[in-house]
Amino acid sequence: MVFPLRLLHFPSLDYATAWRWQVETAAAVRTGASEALALLQHPPVYTFGRRARHEHLLVDPDELRRRGADVVESDRGGDVTFHGPGQLVAYPILDLRRRGLGATDYVRALEETMIGALRRFGIAGARAAGRPGVWVEGAKVGFVGVRVQSGVTTHGFALNVATDLTWFDAIVPCGLAGVRVTSIERLLDGGKRANGQTGKVDFTGIEAAVVDAFALAFDAELVEPTLTQQGYRGRSPLTGSLRGAPSEARLFTGRSRQSPSAEGLQDAESQARELALSGR
Repeated sequence: MVFPLRLLHFPSLDYATAWRWQVETAAAVRTGASEALALLQHPPVYTFGRRARHEHLLVDPDELRRRGADVVESDRGGDVTFHGPGQLVAYPILDLRRRGLGATDYVRALEETMIGALRRFGIAGARAAGRPGVWVEGAKVGFVGVRVQSGVTTHGFALNVATDLTWFDAIVPCGLAGVRVTSIERLLDGGKRANGQTGKVDFTGIEAAVVDAFALAFDAELVEPTLTQQGYRGRSPLTGSLRGAPSEARLFTGRSRQSPSAEGLQDAESQARELALSGR
């Protein structure tokens, strides 16, 4: 069975706005709306998952903000990770019950999406036992961190394309001490391609490869709707009024654990199925 799915491309978008879109879209999908996939980049931001340990942030949050990065807490599974320019972030909003998918199968399909996209450029991505995400020769290039509530997914995966990897020096990535991170740009420069291609890949090419691999992994027919078809009547689907969503992401201060969501989301927290399968 092929599932129709809305494909949305956005430029650099702050984490809180993208999170609000996920919450609203997930609520709509639970009532029968079509599923969606958003592809975007974030300005520099460190995000904590619900299993994160504060000591895995190695630099004071105020110092990181002075460097231009936000530090926030989210409701996804997993530990701490970084998002920033040059990294392709994908937020699939899928109804797993509608698809007959279990949580583990979903995470594996996200990994397969990244592996398939890398394969197009001759990069041999692989899984690592007990460590969700995608790896190339022991270095992590793809990250997975999700949440499932009432059968519908939020958050997703991130693929380092041309990311400034020095940002990762401020954290213990995914809570895994000693883990190295890499990017497609670095891998291409390092000659780890099997097909003899040369030169760097552009971001648009990676996006196209991810879309194709996602469609294959999830039996999806991706369609890019117009704003009118989306029902936003000319307003941006990410900056218009978003009801029932957090007005902003709670900042991580390093002093106390703060709830990542607004009061409306806190009320739903007790009924949520949190997915702990995460490699972020």
